[in-house]
Amino acid sequence: MTAVRVLLADDQDIVRAGLRLMVDNAPDLTVVGEAATGAQAVRMARQTRADVVLMDIRMPELDGLAATRWISTDPDLAGVKVLILTTFEVDEYVFEALRAGASGFLGKSARPDALIEAIRTVARGEALLSPAATRGLIARYLATDDRHPAPATASRVLDGLTEREREIVGLVATGMSNAEIADHLTLSPFTVKTHVNHAMTKLDARDRAQLVVIAYQAGLPGPS
Repeated sequence: MTAVRVLLADDQDIVRAGLRLMVDNAPDLTVVGEAATGAQAVRMARQTRADVVLMDIRMPELDGLAATRWISTDPDLAGVKVLILTTFEVDEYVFEALRAGASGFLGKSARPDALIEAIRTVARGEALLSPAATRGLIARYLATDDRHPAPATASRVLDGLTEREREIVGLVATGMSNAEIADHLTLSPFTVKTHVNHAMTKLDARDRAQLVVIAYQAGLPGPS
């Protein structure tokens, strides 16, 4: 089995040392580089061909948001996933990070086993959005004073979804997992996953994280 290649991007040496220890102790993961600035993270993502970048948001020279945007829009780095590390599970930058192309986010207070599983999840091409964090993120987004109505183009895109797909995307946007949605709608998890995948294809969403962003912007139901 080929190990997942991980790049660590954080401006604090002690944080990177702790992350390296945890990641390298996992048999299927390996650290291929460290970056202390966002600009270094972008350069090293190209040089190391990392599978996953653990990205801090607050870094000098180029912050994690800008670095994530560079990585996610570079055709040569199409296979690189970004997992945002935050001091708080939900902060004012998380929505922007997801919109910039991150595949998810994780609080720095997470347990080592949660971090390792998060890296594996993102490396598989899945989004990491915990229900609690997603609900908090939506609440923050809906509460912002500068929120604008969804553009007409977003509404037209949603018109291409079936009624069931719209319903499921709305539930995804509340932070529910496929298993929770399946239980809520009395469907099989496989059926839910199929609907989610179809919705992602129709909305041209890279992953579940971007699907949530599109749901916000289109005005689908927020948290109850």
